[in-house]
Amino acid sequence: MLVLTRRAGEGIVIGDDIKITVVEIKGGGIRIGIDAPQDMKIYRQEVYDRICQENKEATQWNLADLNSLLNLSLSKEGR
Repeated sequence: MLVLTRRAGEGIVIGDDIKITVVEIKGGGIRIGIDAPQDMKIYRQEVYDRICQENKEATQWNLADLNSLLNLSLSKEGR
């Protein structure tokens, strides 16, 4: 991990198309601005972690889930 010290108004550049600027430092918080291509996804860490967890949970199957799907499929075929 690269750790840098920046003041308000200063920034860093990542690659050719991402610029991060320190907008304001107030109390214990820092406001940052991110200038990046619109097609690039940018998330707060806690939101990204939640998305990853929900994706992981969505891929987990248990026997009860499989039996429910099988029963649903069989009941539709037997109409």
